[in-house]
Amino acid sequence: MSRIGKLPIHIPSGVTVNIKDSVVTVKGPKGELSQTVNPDITVTIENNNIVLTRPTDDIEHRSLHGLYRSLINNMVIGVSEGYKKELELVGVGYRASNTGQLLDLALGYTHNIYMQLPPEVKVETKSERNKNPLILLESADKQLIGQICSKIRSFRMPEPYKGKGIRFVGEEVRRKSGKSAGK
Repeated sequence: MSRIGKLPIHIPSGVTVNIKDSVVTVKGPKGELSQTVNPDITVTIENNNIVLTRPTDDIEHRSLHGLYRSLINNMVIGVSEGYKKELELVGVGYRASNTGQLLDLALGYTHNIYMQLPPEVKVETKSERNKNPLILLESADKQLIGQICSKIRSFRMPEPYKGKGIRFVGEEVRRKSGKSAGK
């Protein structure tokens, strides 16, 4: 039995869930999200909980059971509380600024990188003296915010020799000593 799939999802106050033709729609104070569920997995609402059941113990049904339970749980958390990610730019001369949904990154290349963010994501940049610039992202959609963070991070991945690059706040980058330590 799937340990994740059999857990019920509690619906917090202020959140409404609609199930119609294997499409689960979740509305809350932070927004509205929807997810298409495989027709083999049945989704029901029982006394303020969302319960997912599967028809058989096939490998495919077991994997889908846990997958859709996690996706729906992420949607419920997203519309009620939201998701926040903080990225930190480590490096001399690295800067970030935004005008509305347009993110402007100066990462040591010859030209600045401009990235247009979708309207579902709120972006804010902070630059304080003697501190690394920060990019603050906030959204109800966990998949979307993770994908955007990954894209921003791919412009300058954290490197192990000097530690420069874009990283999550609190992330530890394993440092290497370089070729001088080998002698």
